[in-house]
Amino acid sequence: MALAARVIPCLDVADGRVVKGVNFENLRDMGDPVELARHYAEQGADEITFLDVTATVDGRATTHDVVRRTAEEVFVPLTVGGGVRSAEDVARLLGVGADKVGVNSAAIARPELIGEIADRFGAQVLVLSLDVKRSPVAASGFIVTTHGGRTETALDARDWAREAVERGAGELLVNSIDADGTRDGFDLELTALMREVAGVPVIASGGAGRAADFPPAIAAGADAVLAASVFHTGALTVGDVKSALRDAGVIVR
Repeated sequence: MALAARVIPCLDVADGRVVKGVNFENLRDMGDPVELARHYAEQGADEITFLDVTATVDGRATTHDVVRRTAEEVFVPLTVGGGVRSAEDVARLLGVGADKVGVNSAAIARPELIGEIADRFGAQVLVLSLDVKRSPVAASGFIVTTHGGRTETALDARDWAREAVERGAGELLVNSIDADGTRDGFDLELTALMREVAGVPVIASGGAGRAADFPPAIAAGADAVLAASVFHTGALTVGDVKSALRDAGVIVR
């Protein structure tokens, strides 16, 4: 039996508030993370992703008290990322209520971290977050960035995704920096590329603007679809997205 596609609202958090911008810039306040997480759980969200978007840039750990308060109010799986640099960081996040933990910049700086986390907690706990940009210098056409999309690396996105899965990543959260916040639709080429190289679930992120944008992402190979601004502004509900997926023949919960 085919697995149901997941719909995942994303809470990008800075200084304890949910924020959203375009192409990861010009962030504006969108509300309280606990309140929004509760709202999305009531709408039928399959998971909530909580990303502290300034944790790595600021050189600090994810705000544990916000994670704890969110976990106390939300009874769907919670993925938390931002500022995770060690297996001990993962242990602390799991201890305050996270179900899965996202890692990005620290894994690029020290790829061994992926195996350390997977060996200690299991691959199912580890979500590798990839902030990806189009680039003519990469063989695949896509490079990986760090620090919330601010810093470009020399890593080809296809090669890094493949290596990360081999090292123990249990899931790939693939965010298109080019599409982020534009509401022009998901980067389907990027989604298909990740599906091609990854033997683990792929979450498509970046660019959702209409309910009709979500079924093509699943058709391109995503196992889950993630969005932020369309939910935060009320342009769409989780139910709207699930209805569009059902109408397209996609199995949802």
